[in-house]
Amino acid sequence: MTPELSLFISLFTTLLAIINPLEAIPVYLGLIDGKPADEQRRVARDACLYALLLSFFFLLFGTLLLRVFEVPLSMVRVVGGVILTRVGFDLFNPPASGGIIPRGNEEGGNIAFVPLAMPIMFGPGAIATLISMASTIKQSPAELMHFVVASAAIVACLAVTYLSLTYAKPILRHIGRQGIDAATRIVGFFVAAMGMGLIFNGAVEFLQPYQAATRVALAS
Repeated sequence: MTPELSLFISLFTTLLAIINPLEAIPVYLGLIDGKPADEQRRVARDACLYALLLSFFFLLFGTLLLRVFEVPLSMVRVVGGVILTRVGFDLFNPPASGGIIPRGNEEGGNIAFVPLAMPIMFGPGAIATLISMASTIKQSPAELMHFVVASAAIVACLAVTYLSLTYAKPILRHIGRQGIDAATRIVGFFVAAMGMGLIFNGAVEFLQPYQAATRVALAS
């Protein structure tokens, strides 16, 4: 498997697991209840467009942040892993209040942006994922290609999310709320596992220089 394909699959599956269109479906249907069909499609399209713009912003911002402030990649992975692990635990075992997403009062506001695009579709987990992924796009001749691949993964993920919202009613009718709850818990387990993997890899990378220094000291 080429590095580009590996990057695409990794980012696509991680973002799709965190955004979790199945979890957004009941919220989306509740928000667009009673609205005409064209308005429902507009809300789905605008929500995915906002999430897409936010994704590209944090992908670029994360890359610039790491380079300007020289943030260690290991620390980015550890922090991102902690956030992903928390999101995964909350998805697997949501609190009694009904979920980790604050619904709030959507009356009179742009429901496509708040709460659909942010924080339901694009929350702390997605931000941590993109910044962590930005840390892997290093300055090299292949940097542009890696950025293109990451951009393609983001677009593909939001396209799948848009299709899920567009066909939200048939999906909910066939799967049911219990099916969505079960799928959300399964996704939460794998998100938590990915977060723990980031924490472990970041910690090992952070400790490598100290291990080398210890070996040199013991040898002398």
